Amino acid sequence: MTEQTPAPQPQLPDSGLLPEEPVRKGEYSRQGEFHRNLDPNWSYYPIYINKLEVIDELLSRFGCQRGKTLDAGCGEGVLVEKYAQQGWDIIGVDKNYASQYVKEGSITQLPFENNTFDTVLALDVLEHLAYTEQGIALKEIRRVLKPGGTILFSCPNLAHFTSRLKLMFRGRLLRTASVSHHPGDRPIVEYEEMFRRVGFQIVARQGIFPTVPPIYRFVMRYPGKSPNLLRFLRKVPFPVNWNFQVLFACKLPEGSKS
Repeated sequence: MTEQTPAPQPQLPDSGLLPEEPVRKGEYSRQGEFHRNLDPNWSYYPIYINKLEVIDELLSRFGCQRGKTLDAGCGEGVLVEKYAQQGWDIIGVDKNYASQYVKEGSITQLPFENNTFDTVLALDVLEHLAYTEQGIALKEIRRVLKPGGTILFSCPNLAHFTSRLKLMFRGRLLRTASVSHHPGDRPIVEYEEMFRRVGFQIVARQGIFPTVPPIYRFVMRYPGKSPNLLRFLRKVPFPVNWNFQVLFACKLPEGSKS
């Protein structure tokens, strides 16, 4: 038998400081690696499945497999591990998890030099921050992103369709999670305004799960049966701000200063 050359390993900054065994804190010490071991009865399950597919599509569309990539607030690093094993130069950062792919750190104080990354992912992160921290996190992302680089955000939408109806008829919003879990919950338009204030140019948007009442009730009752329904609805031209979640692809214009 001929000896096979080992596959190249991903180039991780400060790899000597990354633990071989995962270090879990916060919700990951309480609930385990729930993004890695998905429960089909989890109400967010079909949204999460569709989100991963949209991320793949956007990363491919903008050529993000080239260059250095950061997944900021990556949790267990499911996507970091996936793309690293495909040969990407990628690392994750999370305050509650560390592993051979994920460095412990905060999105509000990223442990990297200016202009380090060609692509940054911030997926379901901003809503977990207080309003006062969100702008700090966006400035940190801008600082470590190279001019001309790409940033992908996914954000739940406080003003999705069913939430608006509940506000109209019952006087209260249907939040995307508890206040303690999503203290920074916002309508999508407010996220867009924040991105532009920091200097990001929005180049693509994709909504997931327009919460028209019959659809909303079915998905909440049968999450395990709903991924294909949400795949179909991604192709239907509902207004983006009707959706429970929206993914944004943004660019930092060439010539921007850190």
